[in-house]
Amino acid sequence: MDISQTMYSPILIFFVTHWFLSLFAQTVFLHRYAAHGMFGMSRSWEKFFFIFTFVSQGSSFLNPRAYAVMHRMHHAYSDTEKDPHSPSFFKDIIHLMLETKRVYLGLVDGSIAADKKFLGHYPEWISFERFTDRWAPRLGWVVVYLLFYAQFAPSPWFFLLVPVHALMGPIHGAIVNWCGHKYGYRNFKLGDHSKNSFNFEVLLMGELFQNNHHRYPNRPNFAVRWFEFDPTWPLLRLLDLVGVISLRDAAGTPGQDGRRP
Repeated sequence: MDISQTMYSPILIFFVTHWFLSLFAQTVFLHRYAAHGMFGMSRSWEKFFFIFTFVSQGSSFLNPRAYAVMHRMHHAYSDTEKDPHSPSFFKDIIHLMLETKRVYLGLVDGSIAADKKFLGHYPEWISFERFTDRWAPRLGWVVVYLLFYAQFAPSPWFFLLVPVHALMGPIHGAIVNWCGHKYGYRNFKLGDHSKNSFNFEVLLMGELFQNNHHRYPNRPNFAVRWFEFDPTWPLLRLLDLVGVISLRDAAGTPGQDGRRP
């Protein structure tokens, strides 16, 4: 097969589109809005983003409430034994993902009781969450991915990408929490191991500016120094300009707990 045909096949276009749409939903709706409340939005737009996140993350849709609580725990207990996903306590990224899954599912079904300080001020849509947390819609998305690959894959090797589609949300989170606390440089001396993985942050839409983010957990622009660029920040400014969201404190205030104001 001609290499140019492979590079521009519908499969790779689909993969890249899914990667960045899922990442956009995670960083904007789940992380910066649900967990930190960096901006406001109406109930109607909240429901739009619920649906958008479900479509973009597909089988790996993450419950905004559970995500927000777990992420606030991460900030409060960063790189300690209570941190739900610190690479300091796992031998590889797979074990980190498994522990994150355990905590996440425990927060979803109530078997893990979070401290009250982590609760509240996150978007909830109970009926929608009950539907998305079932196995049927998750497996339905996997079937959609398989059918798409069956139709367009130029080679059976491309089917190796299907598990990535199926676990897109957790994979993004694992990369951010593993690399963002192991590799890179530090602008601020904090009581954790957070770092800025500058060479890869564009592929994660600014999420790998972990050291900056842990210093200013409520700051919507994760870039701090003149040479740093958070790709999500101009998108937030655009959404604010057209009235989808309402940005709050653009400068941010120092802190570690990650709770919404």
